[in-house]
Amino acid sequence: MSAISEVPAPRRDVRDARGDFPILREQVHGRPLVYLDSGASAQKPRQVIDAISRFYETGYSNVHRGVHALSQRATVAYEAARAKVAGLLNARRVEEIVFVRGTTEGLNLVAQSWGRANLGPGDEVVVTEMEHHSGIVPWQLVCEATGATLVAMRLDARGAIAEGEIARCIGPKTKMVSVIHVSNALGTVNPVHEIAAAARAVGALVMVDGAQAVPHMAVDVQALDCDFYVFSGHKLYGPTGIGALWGRYELLATMPPWQGGGDMIERVSFAGTTYAAPPARFEAGTPDIAGAVGLAAAIDYVWSFGYEAIAAYEHELLAYGTEILARVPGLRIIGTAPGKAAILSIHVDGVHPHDLGTILDMDGVAVRVGHHCAQPVMDAFGVSATTRASLAIYNDRSDLDRLAAALEKAIGLLR
Repeated sequence: MSAISEVPAPRRDVRDARGDFPILREQVHGRPLVYLDSGASAQKPRQVIDAISRFYETGYSNVHRGVHALSQRATVAYEAARAKVAGLLNARRVEEIVFVRGTTEGLNLVAQSWGRANLGPGDEVVVTEMEHHSGIVPWQLVCEATGATLVAMRLDARGAIAEGEIARCIGPKTKMVSVIHVSNALGTVNPVHEIAAAARAVGALVMVDGAQAVPHMAVDVQALDCDFYVFSGHKLYGPTGIGALWGRYELLATMPPWQGGGDMIERVSFAGTTYAAPPARFEAGTPDIAGAVGLAAAIDYVWSFGYEAIAAYEHELLAYGTEILARVPGLRIIGTAPGKAAILSIHVDGVHPHDLGTILDMDGVAVRVGHHCAQPVMDAFGVSATTRASLAIYNDRSDLDRLAAALEKAIGLLR
């Protein structure tokens, strides 16, 4: 295994990022594109696009199995990407990084592998009301299969975990606490370290969905004191179809395979099969090699600015966006927890979000409308859907000005 990559010193100004994204030069319905849907999937910088193209043009082959030069070259690139992810999350060892298709697959892997082997009647899995559906449904499936019970921590009016809920829900029956680090629907940043401390006190494990955290803030899994952490590459300016699961090695080593096939075995015979050590045990079949290469390039790209600068810039944009949207008559922001990430979920009484989003699109403003795969959040706030503007490093104040103007126009037309 390669050594863990060291995080380099930042060398670029985050305000220069916008020029790296070719798609932002596109026009939509004759208007310059304003892309405010990065929470669903971020756009890709030229550096990532070029890295993937270069790999296919000069270094593509399958990994781990070949002795020829191209296979060796591809294997080096693939494992270097694993080392880069280990550096991104501050893993203790490279072997703790398992490549998956994305956050959803990583959550299902842990639920199906660890959950089926360790949960039973009387056990509890604790989540929050703000989880993405991929942080709820996999645990529901495993609870149904094992007899365990799913327990949800409730939200307060701001969209944070309500006071006293951590102590109320995490107790002697708790075996796993699975929480989203940053809410995709609200922007709330959860107190993972506090949750982990409560879980540790009762001998429970902690799984963290970092899909919305990794694009916006530095993540240190050792400091968080969690047991599993998962994220998706496509939200981190990387390609779709690639993500990573980090797990404590001593846990991964005890978990059974989730899928069977090539590369995850030690020896196969009809008398019985033995399995490879992690991470290979959980990477059956040909992986998304180019995706891993693209993810490595995306990590390099983010590191070129540094997370401190990224967080400061996005919080500045969030503050500006919150201020100007407050002036739009009849508009309410759903999710106002302090320290939230750069997400603005909007509700307008009497106006359906799909109608709002359609009119915004005609002005070239791309937002996300619907329940955002977080229907329990919508239920908690008594709405069926919201209009969500999610910010990234390629946005600026002019994008938010365009959003506010388009919203005023749309609301005027729809009311």
